Amino acid sequence: MYAIVDIETTGAYAAANSITEISIHVFDGEKVTQKFETLINPGQPIPNYISAMTGITDKMVAKAPAFEEVAQKIHAILHDKIFIAHNVSFDYSFIKGHLREAGFELNCKKLCTVRLSRKIFPGFTSYSLGKLCDSLGIIINDRHRAGGDTEATTKIFQLLLQNDKEDHIRKSLQRNSKEWILPPNVPKEHFDKLPYTPGVYYFHNEKGKIVYVGKANNVRYRVNSHFSNNSESRQKQNFMRHVHAISHQDCATELMACILESAEIKKRWPIFNSSQKRWEDVYGIFQYEDQSGYMRLAIEKNRKRLNPVFTFHYLVDGHAIIRKLIKDFKLCPKLCFMQKDEGKCEGIAEGYCSGACEKKEKADAYNKRVKKACDSLRSQPSFAIVDKGLTNDDRSCILVLDGQFYGMGYIPADVQIVNPEEIKDHMTQYRENSFIRNLINGYVARFPSKTLLFEKETV
Repeated sequence: MYAIVDIETTGAYAAANSITEISIHVFDGEKVTQKFETLINPGQPIPNYISAMTGITDKMVAKAPAFEEVAQKIHAILHDKIFIAHNVSFDYSFIKGHLREAGFELNCKKLCTVRLSRKIFPGFTSYSLGKLCDSLGIIINDRHRAGGDTEATTKIFQLLLQNDKEDHIRKSLQRNSKEWILPPNVPKEHFDKLPYTPGVYYFHNEKGKIVYVGKANNVRYRVNSHFSNNSESRQKQNFMRHVHAISHQDCATELMACILESAEIKKRWPIFNSSQKRWEDVYGIFQYEDQSGYMRLAIEKNRKRLNPVFTFHYLVDGHAIIRKLIKDFKLCPKLCFMQKDEGKCEGIAEGYCSGACEKKEKADAYNKRVKKACDSLRSQPSFAIVDKGLTNDDRSCILVLDGQFYGMGYIPADVQIVNPEEIKDHMTQYRENSFIRNLINGYVARFPSKTLLFEKETV
């Protein structure tokens, strides 16, 4: 037996929204044998745009039962049936979550009439309920109300049963089928192509635009986890509603996948990614000459058209760097803005400042040390992280030049890595950011054996 369901709600995801109306048609494959339909008092205001679409107002549901009052009956109808809906994940997530809060556990096999329609009636321009009914000649009475939409979905499912020449419905109900967990508009072939290896995966919307980028050590397992859990979160429902395609890019190692994910998020700015979507290098160390000819080092926020000597995210990191330069190169804390009071220079008192702040040291002599300090920040090592490749015939390589991430790629196994210039042609360049830089530095610290350091003259 099938339970064909439609609900109206106060919002798009179950974790923070409620049901305002539910309709269930119990269907035996030929006819409807039982109906249950009621308005539900959601216990929260119905947004105006929802009321405008459904016609359900706060006044209409004021005297309707709360979900808890009808939960036992709903569970009794659904618990031993195959749960069917148009975009089944949406309706099921709401009902399962509300039943759980009322003390009932729901675990049903599920069928999605969107996914089944794409297989059994391929080629339609749209598989939304209204457009699909137009294509199939089904008239919807009372659109965007639970009863009318459930009646239409029942008619669609009846046509699916009659036209299922390749047994898609039975196959979708098999235990190893992923049909019911995937977004309704994503072809299962996209999931089947995902590897069990490291890589980056992309979720695309209806127009093909990338709306989410993720990385994984096992791409297929990770993508599966986005949809197979019982999460009622906004993110999952956004994925279920807006994702129409899944693609991926193979990576030889998890580190490469992490780097590629960060580079892609910064480049594409996907709407459903929240992490890493900020300017990480907020501050910089800047060098300038004052009116007396002395070179100053100052920490300021990064701005366009300014050229910092060094960049960092946290102000405390910048202070630590400046203090180290002061001690290592005998600079003046006042000229570096580390001492801002009018008192005696701490550097003079401690013996490392030669009196530039009091003009006792000539500017030329002092400025030479400032230049050396700045050069020390710019002078970073060049190296390659070499690891396993995508096949036995190549090796993966992450190239860093003068402390800055250059790119990564794959080098034939028989090519000797001696000079970075000789391997640049094998590299795909990516823009560096703080996240990538910290990833690489952390990896080098943990796995020095995989790092090939280049001598300065070879760079």
